[in-house]
Amino acid sequence: MTRQASIIGGGVIGGGWAARFLLMGWNVRVFDPDPEAERKIGEVIANARRSLPGLSDVALPAEGRLSFHATISEAVEGSEWIQESVPERLDLKHKVFQTLQTHCDPSAIIGSSTSGFKPSELQQGAARPEQIVVTHPFNPVYLLPLIELVPSPANPPMLVERAKEVLTGIGCHPLQVRKEIDAHIADRFLEAVWREALWLIKDGIATTEEIDDAIRFGFGLRWAQMGLFETYRVAGGEAGMRHFIAQFGPCLSWPWTKLMDVPELTEDLIDAIAGQSDAQSGAYSIRELERIRDNNLVGILRGLKARDWGAGRLLNQQDRRVDALPATLDAVADLTRPVLTVERAVPLDWTDYNGHMNEARYLQAFGDATDKFMALVGCDAAYIADPEGGSYFTAETHIRHLDEGNAGDRIRVETQLLMGAGKKMQLFHRMWSGDRLLATAEHMMIHVSLKTRKASEPDARVAAPLARVAAAHAALPRPEGAGAAVGVR
Repeated sequence: MTRQASIIGGGVIGGGWAARFLLMGWNVRVFDPDPEAERKIGEVIANARRSLPGLSDVALPAEGRLSFHATISEAVEGSEWIQESVPERLDLKHKVFQTLQTHCDPSAIIGSSTSGFKPSELQQGAARPEQIVVTHPFNPVYLLPLIELVPSPANPPMLVERAKEVLTGIGCHPLQVRKEIDAHIADRFLEAVWREALWLIKDGIATTEEIDDAIRFGFGLRWAQMGLFETYRVAGGEAGMRHFIAQFGPCLSWPWTKLMDVPELTEDLIDAIAGQSDAQSGAYSIRELERIRDNNLVGILRGLKARDWGAGRLLNQQDRRVDALPATLDAVADLTRPVLTVERAVPLDWTDYNGHMNEARYLQAFGDATDKFMALVGCDAAYIADPEGGSYFTAETHIRHLDEGNAGDRIRVETQLLMGAGKKMQLFHRMWSGDRLLATAEHMMIHVSLKTRKASEPDARVAAPLARVAAAHAALPRPEGAGAAVGVR
């Protein structure tokens, strides 16, 4: 049965929550009194559909159903998770919680997106305080995985564990805050940087663009993949963190920053910040800036994913959780048909100047299909690592480009075995997007002993499964384009 979440408040954060739940297969019910809410959330979800699937190398769950409701009571009906994202006014949040708890399931989890209030403050006067926790996200919610999960003593451990399960299940990283504190963890760092930045502008030392350059071209990139303490540990060299502290600790007593002294936000200072920001970014609309941001985040996160590091490791773990491809030959539903070997979305960084998949990415997708087929017939990592094993080397490849693949398209590759005997394995891949045939690829593979680096016949671990597929595929018609060569037709 499809799980269901409710979003109360459909601004930038609420829309991001709606997009993440929806694209992770949940039904989503939304309440927001803004008459433009449906349009605004629709635009956020459109951006999410374009970018989020590209973080995954397996197909995401089928998208859930999105609905908008005129009252909170309708919006929360039947939901197991309710995310409150109304403006940061404690009196308003208390009023919303009162209405929520009058109508929602008592077992539902109510998460608040608050960036500053403690859970005990939110729980004041609540009918069921144990039901309410802080689940503070970061924008865009559909791409950034961190959720600060802040319970109070009123929240039972079982509810906190359920909250972690839900957040992990939609691809997030729930960071449980050990003790309640204003602004939680991350926003306290952001506030410290923000205060110092205000002083740098007020004192005429830097502009908004120069401050942003210091972050995005320097420590921001380090923080994105290692955080604060691990970065400083590396800075300490072979002697590690202790040496770093001994070397740089004394500077903490030097008057480098003004973190305890906040400049007054005078009209002059506000005008300076606003004018500099306009000069820096005014050429772009908000939607254009969001797309630029999303493109950059996808590239960074996919880079981290390739290294299985930081947030990239989280993405790899999520792929393994949702991967629906067959893991073994016995898991293939119908062996008399071409085998599904790839199912995924086209990520943003697979497109070229023409706006569609470039040639190298077609080969990458077909190469992934070949790797999957090899694993299914027993030529997996264990076989390749075995001193007596081997692997298949590609001797020849022919790709036909028949239609365009674009960023966000959900593609699948189906693989037919044309020949699988002796040293040779001949594969024919078809790449589809829905019912559109995008491309085909024919690969001639030779089995090679990794000990001698010469052609050899596979042993029974591969030969037997390969023969099984060959027998099943023998009755399939020869695919159109098989055996074709480049030339004038």
